[in-house]
Amino acid sequence: MSQYPFSGNTIINQSFPDTRTALNAAIQALASNSSGDADPSVAGTTVANQLWYETDTDTLKIRNEANNGWVTVLTLDTGVTATATELNYNNVTTLGLSEASKVVTADANGVVTLDNGFSEEYAAVTSTSGDVSLNLQTASNFSHTLTEDTTVSFANPAANEKVSAATLRVIQDSTPRAITWTNVVWASATAPTLSQGSGNVDVFVFYTVNNGGTYYGFTAGQALA
Repeated sequence: MSQYPFSGNTIINQSFPDTRTALNAAIQALASNSSGDADPSVAGTTVANQLWYETDTDTLKIRNEANNGWVTVLTLDTGVTATATELNYNNVTTLGLSEASKVVTADANGVVTLDNGFSEEYAAVTSTSGDVSLNLQTASNFSHTLTEDTTVSFANPAANEKVSAATLRVIQDSTPRAITWTNVVWASATAPTLSQGSGNVDVFVFYTVNNGGTYYGFTAGQALA
């Protein structure tokens, strides 16, 4: 920590040893950003645009152009206790597949490996005026209890040549209801007929690779309850 009176004639006419001492003090103050817990301006020794690192608050400040106040540049968070290795847990390029306790890993080809299971968001959706929209940005797994004949569509799929996939669990009403599917292609161009029993559960799977232009639909199971 070092501070120096920069205002006015900072290096006065004096003997060589005193001049060298003053130069060293000025250089040390510059190198340390006038660090210290005391405000350098109290003694009237500051200049416009001078830096001051306030050590007791870990704050870097700069003197304003009028040289009558300080402007905070940044405050350092000295409470972080993570090691460099821990901070790199998210850096898959650095860690690769050889390090333990990482968040996610990928090899040099960008292939991601999960060592444990994972969970996904689950969304129960309702119909409005006979329409249900499955928002693929908010979930990949959906459930819908039928209360009316319904048209099912999809929103926010992945970009073209990227994959969006979803599952939909349909619970039949006490009065049998039907679903019309938007942009869904089924085997043999025939949509499945929903199970008709009250509370029957049908599960369907969908897959698109062209930004939702076409969804391939598959029946995973019907009349499951």
